[in-house]
Amino acid sequence: MSAPSVSYSITVRLEIPAQPSAVSRLTSVIERAGGMVTAVDVSASGMDRLQVDVTCATGGERDAERIVEALREVDGVVIGRVSDRVFLAHLGGKLTIESKVPIRHRDDLSLVYTPGVGRVSLQIAAHPEDARRLTIKRNTVAVVTDGSAVLGLGNLGPLGALPVMEGKAALFKRFGGIDAFPICLDTQDVDEIVATVRHIAPVFAGINLEDISAPRCFEVERRLREVLDIPVFHDDQHGTAIVTLAALRNALVVVGKRLEDVRIVLSGAGAAGAAIVRLLHAAGARDVVAANSKGVLHPGCVGLNPVQQELAETTNPRHVTGTLQQAMVGADVFIGVSAPNIVAEADVAAMAPGAIVFAMANPVPEVEPEVAARHAAVVATGRSDFANQINNVLAFPGVFRGLIDARSNRVTDEMLLAAAEALAAVVPREELNAAYIIPSVFNPEVTPAVARAVQRVAEQDVAG
Repeated sequence: MSAPSVSYSITVRLEIPAQPSAVSRLTSVIERAGGMVTAVDVSASGMDRLQVDVTCATGGERDAERIVEALREVDGVVIGRVSDRVFLAHLGGKLTIESKVPIRHRDDLSLVYTPGVGRVSLQIAAHPEDARRLTIKRNTVAVVTDGSAVLGLGNLGPLGALPVMEGKAALFKRFGGIDAFPICLDTQDVDEIVATVRHIAPVFAGINLEDISAPRCFEVERRLREVLDIPVFHDDQHGTAIVTLAALRNALVVVGKRLEDVRIVLSGAGAAGAAIVRLLHAAGARDVVAANSKGVLHPGCVGLNPVQQELAETTNPRHVTGTLQQAMVGADVFIGVSAPNIVAEADVAAMAPGAIVFAMANPVPEVEPEVAARHAAVVATGRSDFANQINNVLAFPGVFRGLIDARSNRVTDEMLLAAAEALAAVVPREELNAAYIIPSVFNPEVTPAVARAVQRVAEQDVAG
């Protein structure tokens, strides 16, 4: 059985005898079956029967089925509707569009639509810069995907990606006050993606690329940055890099080491890994060794794509060869953005004293955090059910808020570094410890701090 998670929570409607011990008997059955009861609500009552809705977290679909079957076997219990709370939350989608202006009568109609709107259209046609002042372009971001690398689930296509992009848009609104819209393209051809985004760009103040597989994602971003006059940000790359650098800065404070001095081993030479390496170098890291599924990258490797080849040529100053596990011997920092369960306890034990382990493969990390913590001084993952969650939502709402407010037309490494430094500083030094190196996504200081830092650098960039 897996650990219970709200991602697999169910609500079961039950009819039970109206007895004082009935509810406690149900919760005991659920807990013995591996679930965790989070709510019990009486939805109807009679002389000798109760109708209750029991909500519980489970370890997965099979665990949920087992829990329901265990409840069926309880004497006097009748199973009613079983609802998956995740699917209920997605019914009808997670987004809506609402008008900011009331349309109550003929005067309102004339103001927001014809004939009044024609004057605004003529103004913008003559002065295109006014679109940011007079339309939704002022505060709107396109969340663009081709569905080729959805979360850790692979190539699900545009419809499979849509719930994720909706969620991303909801996070933009919740944490950044930004109106984002999911754009799921029914093509995985780079030329068509670039052309489509270019054609829809006039509506938006920024483009957030999401879940596009490597190495195509690098070309898509590069080409869009060349042709668009609004910022283009690939969150799988730069969002991950920002939060990783922020967490690493604080982790190094905890263990008393400096970024310039430590030996860093990175597992994963895709979009996230390449961006992390680039930002680490920009921040002052000197000794980074990158590895893919075949081992450590170095100039003599064959069969690399252009991004991996660049990593091979710009990392590994000590000319390490061999496996990831061999590279970890004596390393100060391990950063994983790769695959589950590829690092053993012995690999962590072989690292330097005061080691830092960021095992960020999701949902199953490169090494279980409890195992890594037996030997590493600081452990972080990408999961919300462990301490030190490295989550992109800590970065992208604030980054785009700052870019939009500065009316920036591009994203630079200086902006990314400023975002990472601001995010790290949200946790005061006197509060830093091994279990708290990165703030919660619900910390109200996160987005404003990141936004201010990015806006300051972006305004300097705009000014020339």
